[in-house]
Amino acid sequence: MISRAQRYSHLALRVLIGIRFARRRGRIILVLRALWLLYQSEESRVENPPFRLSRGVISQSDDSHTVTDTTTDKNSRPLHPPNPPSDKHLGLSQRKMSVMKWWLSTFLALIACLQLARGLSDTENARTTSKFPDLYEASVLELQAGLDAGHFTSVDLVKAYFARIEEVNLKGPALRAVIEVNPSALAQAAALDKERKKSGKRSLMHGIPILLKDNIATIASEGMNTTAGSFSLLGSVVPEDAGVIKRLRKAGAVLLGKANLSEWAHFRGRVASGWSGRGGQGTNAYFKNADPCGSSSGSGVAASIGLAAVTLGSETDGSITCPTGNNNLAGIKPTVGLTSRAGVIPISEHQDTIGPMTRSMTDAAIVLSVIAGKDPNDNYTLAQPDILPDYIKALKKNALKGARIGVPRTGFTSNNFINVAFTEALETIKGLGATIVDPADLPSALEIARSDNETVVLNVDFKVQLNAWFESLISNPSGVRSLADLIAFNDANPTLEKPTNFTDQSQLIQSEATTGRNTSFFQSLAFNVELGATRGIDAALRENNLDALVLPARGLTTTPAAIAGYPIVTVPLGFFPDNVAIGSAGPLTVYPAPGVPFGLSFLGTAFSEFDLIGYAFAYEQKTKTRLARKAIPEAIPKTQLKDIVGKA
Repeated sequence: MISRAQRYSHLALRVLIGIRFARRRGRIILVLRALWLLYQSEESRVENPPFRLSRGVISQSDDSHTVTDTTTDKNSRPLHPPNPPSDKHLGLSQRKMSVMKWWLSTFLALIACLQLARGLSDTENARTTSKFPDLYEASVLELQAGLDAGHFTSVDLVKAYFARIEEVNLKGPALRAVIEVNPSALAQAAALDKERKKSGKRSLMHGIPILLKDNIATIASEGMNTTAGSFSLLGSVVPEDAGVIKRLRKAGAVLLGKANLSEWAHFRGRVASGWSGRGGQGTNAYFKNADPCGSSSGSGVAASIGLAAVTLGSETDGSITCPTGNNNLAGIKPTVGLTSRAGVIPISEHQDTIGPMTRSMTDAAIVLSVIAGKDPNDNYTLAQPDILPDYIKALKKNALKGARIGVPRTGFTSNNFINVAFTEALETIKGLGATIVDPADLPSALEIARSDNETVVLNVDFKVQLNAWFESLISNPSGVRSLADLIAFNDANPTLEKPTNFTDQSQLIQSEATTGRNTSFFQSLAFNVELGATRGIDAALRENNLDALVLPARGLTTTPAAIAGYPIVTVPLGFFPDNVAIGSAGPLTVYPAPGVPFGLSFLGTAFSEFDLIGYAFAYEQKTKTRLARKAIPEAIPKTQLKDIVGKA
């Protein structure tokens, strides 16, 4: 016979097992109750309490038990095996009640065992699956948890993302989001896996695969090209990594590949968003041939369906904000100078900026915390605050409480469906504790809409800076060494660089015709700052005592912030309904279209990213709009980590 102590141990073990396997099925109360009855059935076989233990006394009251240590004698005798209850000590009715109680307790205990068996089977399957987050939505924190727990490795992640790219990039829906994958990615991942085991992770980005817009330079030994989508730069050798790449490498990120983009960051001419000579016509994953927006089109499409953990884009005017909205993402267009542009194929040093495009504001904050900072190769970064905030700490659900948020109306128009969703968003923001000031117009809004000063500045900057880029290359097999050479190259290679949708390169030609940074240029530059900042965003904030502005992401929204050099933070707002009339975005793409997403943007003054991230996060967490609709089924890759882990 087993001792009472052994029975207690067995019962305790069964309780722990029940808790372990019943938790995820909601059976914990039933299991604990049944196991307690099993305990009672065991105790019904011994004499009535109080029970004498070798190390204590259990004293009973009506509905509670307390344990008191009364043993001081080290030589206390161990408990003898109990004797079964003797019927001769009980009356007839008591004996019947005892037998009924014992059988009832035993029956309920058996039910508990069956529940445990079912729970074991069901929850083991769920537990196995939960080791591998769904890569369609997987966050950086989920991936880090799996990597830390050893459920999978960074090598597994790279293999999984490579397989997902293979499924939908050129095959199936042919989204053309990725220009090339990194042949060194698996080796990078293996080295980072080894480092994780030996000394832990460097940062939250350790071992996390990131896809880069194809205007962000990586050294030739990496095995990838940096071309802005143009064959004129295929095989060119850059002198060093871009500034943001140096920071990503230091943080332990895995460089997964290069994303497609609107060629030359949409500064070529009449070319549809998402088209490049090297990458072809990229399209949105939410409707066949829908406009992905650009110029960071591939980064947007890839992030939207989990072709990478996170992606990087660049913006001169709208190139992060618009594809973030069109692809159901969270994105940050930082203040000019918060992130380095060194080593990024330029349009304009006055407006270019690099930022994250991700599936959540949390992931965007994590990436921004890595890539933000000063760089001696980019003088604009030297103007940023000496100490930058930890953007992850901005992620608070109550961030909008007490904030004053303004709504510019004059000069800003949008689609009726977007307007309805925007009105609902304002109510949500108000419900989160913010004061909505509506309208809160930019005094310069109509002047911005009519002004061509931005075009003047960008045309001049592009020629000056692109010529400098070509000159900085260690080598370039195409022989192109200037903007004039580029225009000639495109004319000489129509099969490579003359798209079927549009055939001109008018923007390149206009830029080539400029005569440098003369008086007219500096006047336009100064007027841009006045319109966008002094009499624009800053004036609206100051005159209405505001913390931020809010607008739908698409349209004129991006231009005031672009010419001011100010930040925009964007999160999902909604989706076009199934009955929306399909419009044209060019011969090869459509917009609007059923199910295509659109975004909500928070704007602020210089280096106000921390506050904007908080506002966007609070709205995102309240609405969870991204989860309301997925991409079309054929655009969603099937490969998951469970298909990779443990396979050769």
